[in-house]
Amino acid sequence: MVSYEGLYEQLRNKGIKKTDLTQAIGISSRTIAKIAKGEKLSENTLRRIAEYLHCESDILWKEKTDNAILQLLRDEKEAKISGGLYHELQVRMTYNSNHIEGSRLTEDQTRLIFETNTIDAGDGIPVDDILETVHHFRAIDYVIDAAEEELSEKIIKHLHFILKHDTKDSTLNWFAVGEYKRRANVVGGRETATPREVPAKMNALLAAYNAKTEITFNDIVTFHAEFEHIHPFQDGNGRVGRLIALKECLHHNIIPFIIEDSKKHFYYRGLSEWKNEKGWLTDTCLDGQDAFIRLLDMLDIQH
Repeated sequence: MVSYEGLYEQLRNKGIKKTDLTQAIGISSRTIAKIAKGEKLSENTLRRIAEYLHCESDILWKEKTDNAILQLLRDEKEAKISGGLYHELQVRMTYNSNHIEGSRLTEDQTRLIFETNTIDAGDGIPVDDILETVHHFRAIDYVIDAAEEELSEKIIKHLHFILKHDTKDSTLNWFAVGEYKRRANVVGGRETATPREVPAKMNALLAAYNAKTEITFNDIVTFHAEFEHIHPFQDGNGRVGRLIALKECLHHNIIPFIIEDSKKHFYYRGLSEWKNEKGWLTDTCLDGQDAFIRLLDMLDIQH
């Protein structure tokens, strides 16, 4: 749903009625009805209205959602509010997700990068740890913006591109940034899908997931496990997978989960034993949901 508060404000300031737009720029009464219903207009129509009102098109409308957590994240992200849910999600998820994968940055250093765009890196911190921290902040922004879009191969590949571009891996001619892997890889001694198998397996996984009429918490955990077992990218699969889970929780109005670094051994066990015992990973993700609920409670946000 879209809010046209900006458009209404522009019209009020200039003494113009909505119906006047039909004559002024030749838009139809059906378009006026779309504005009243909160439906999104085409970029071309928004551009024409903005030109007529002598303003930027992006101030005319704003995405609105019935998902209170997603709306709060969007509002705080747009207003650049410090100390709120958006701020803490960025720091906590980025620190934990990167640390699970071996980053040497502490939570305090991660927070410093987010809050000041600087770092006291006197401990021989690899440049990629810093780059991937900043990239993860941008990836969460993308997840918030694209939360209500249907999950697709394009979104998944773009998340990988955001995370891995400009890193040392991107200089390797065999490392496909933003594309599926070109070389076979093994995770914890476990075989993953071969490069040849990945496209078909990912298409099948997405098709089965998107065919569901209602997505539940367990569906998201299942998708996450199956995604990690396919392991479609050369590297970065864990972080991409957890970002997908965040996106899908926000999409389907489910409280998200943050897998804390202190629980990574339980998390890895849950993934490795998924085919035999689904409860271990599910319980770890539920524990991660409890961590998010504690954050909401700390900030006095209803859920």
